[in-house]
Amino acid sequence: MTTDDHEFAKAADQVMQALFTKLSELDPDDVDSDLAMGVLSMQFADGRRFILNRQSAAHQVWLAHGVNAYHFALDREKGKWLDTKGRGELTEILSRAISDKLGRPVEL
Repeated sequence: MTTDDHEFAKAADQVMQALFTKLSELDPDDVDSDLAMGVLSMQFADGRRFILNRQSAAHQVWLAHGVNAYHFALDREKGKWLDTKGRGELTEILSRAISDKLGRPVEL
């Protein structure tokens, strides 16, 4: 594992753990989350899932929810995970997606 690989894994694990901690504060009847082996799974009352997973080879974190998919890369200067297509920052996009799903504001 190269230094870049190690730094990526550390940064990805940190953001996923932070998101898992925030998600754990939500009512488990609204969203039940689980973090294991680089995959953060969020399951909603209707059975739908959002999946955030680490893609080590690409040095990205991928989010899938419904028909939407995002690939985020760490912008070290800004200290943020940004969508590679310029659609925004990871926590903002995930907060908006969960808010839309639950029908109420959620901020991660």
